[in-house]
Parts: sequence; structure tokens; C-alpha cells
Amino acid sequence: FTPIPALTGGALIGISASALLWPNGRLAGVSSIMGGLVRPQPGEITWRLLFLAGLILGTLSYQLAGGNVSAIRIEVSTPILIAAGFLVGIGTRIGSGCTSGHGVCGLALLSPRSLAATSTFMLAAGLTVYVVRHVVGG
Repeated sequence: FTPIPALTGGALIGISASALLWPNGRLAGVSSIMGGLVRPQPGEITWRLLFLAGLILGTLSYQLAGGNVSAIRIEVSTPILIAAGFLVGIGTRIGSGCTSGHGVCGLALLSPRSLAATSTFMLAAGLTVYVVRHVVGG
């Protein structure tokens, strides 16, 4: 239980989302930002790349400041990771966004669609954890 880092991180996410929304009218949905790089429009590439670089540089900055970032161990094969990424991409297209777009930005804007999407994400995540831990035994 780490309330101070959690509150700090949440505040920084909110500030970042607001900084993208207010002056630019853009939602900080990572899947939409990434998707805009697949078929880039003129004037859209730079800010998208900077946003994605900030995701990586944020972690590096945290480590340089003395923060502890645990090693991530991936225990599945590369084909499984590719298939999982593909399925997440399909899901974000079907759901018209991802957890960051709906959960952070959409809920802040009181969007009913984002409430439905975020509730679905959370329910699916909870069921997945239950099945993996208690049914499959992972």
C-alpha cells in the first residue's frame, strides 16, 4: 500500500491529460494516439511521438530520481504476446478507445459511454484474474 506515490502518479496523469485536452482539444487515449501514427495526418505526428516518448521518459526519470522499478518478467512466448497485442488493438477499436481514454478522460468529462466502457474493462479484468488464479490455477 503506497498512497503517496499513487496519489502523486494519479495527479500527474490528470495534469497531463488536462494539458493535452484544454489547449488542443485532444483526449489522452494511448490507443488513439498510437493509432494516429498508423495513418498520420499532416501536423499530427510530432505531438503524438512526444506524448509516447513521455511515457517512456517518465519511467526513466523516476528511476534516475531513485525510484524502484521492479524488473518485469514476461513468461509467455513472443507469438502469444503478438496475439495479445493484436486482440487489445481490436478491443480498443471496437470499444472506441482504451482504459486511458475512457477511464481517465471520458469519466472526467462525465461521458456515459466511457462509464459503460470502463465498467466493462474492470469487470473483464476482475473475471480474468479470478479465472487465471482460481480456475486455471496460474
